[in-house]
Amino acid sequence: MLELAILGFLYDAPLHGYELRKRITALTGHVRPVAESTLYPAIKRLEKAGLLERTTEPGAGAAPRHVLSLTEAGRADLRHRLAEPDRLDITDENRWFTVLAFLRHLDDPAAQAAVLRRRLGFLEEPASFFYDGDRPLPAEDLDDPFRRGVLTIARATSRAELDWLRATLGSLGG
Repeated sequence: MLELAILGFLYDAPLHGYELRKRITALTGHVRPVAESTLYPAIKRLEKAGLLERTTEPGAGAAPRHVLSLTEAGRADLRHRLAEPDRLDITDENRWFTVLAFLRHLDDPAAQAAVLRRRLGFLEEPASFFYDGDRPLPAEDLDDPFRRGVLTIARATSRAELDWLRATLGSLGG
């Protein structure tokens, strides 16, 4: 998810590390804050893989700033990651939002629609956070008001996302 976010933000424009960290934190920070000790090793891995490059610009204050930008290989890698997301990228809400934030970088509406159909299929599967044996329990079957609340909120969120997915797929012709 972190590498996808790095590639996605740099696809739009070159950024220095601090600005990149702010943008990633704005996207995922309340759930998964991005520490420098996590971000900079990921940047180095992507740089070593030839997916991004670093240039040095004079700093506004004292120290020079390192500006990161995508290479053509980095742009291609991002498009591949978006076109072929892992199952966890489809099923984990936070990872899905990261994919969704950059899905516009796929130029092909059919490829975008294919990713959205995978998410739609996942959301249409019967599921619950709570089970009676193998049977998913709906909110109405729970006496616990807090667990019922979890399921009620999750259902409302899923309905909103399903509506959005169906409408977007319709507009993409998929």
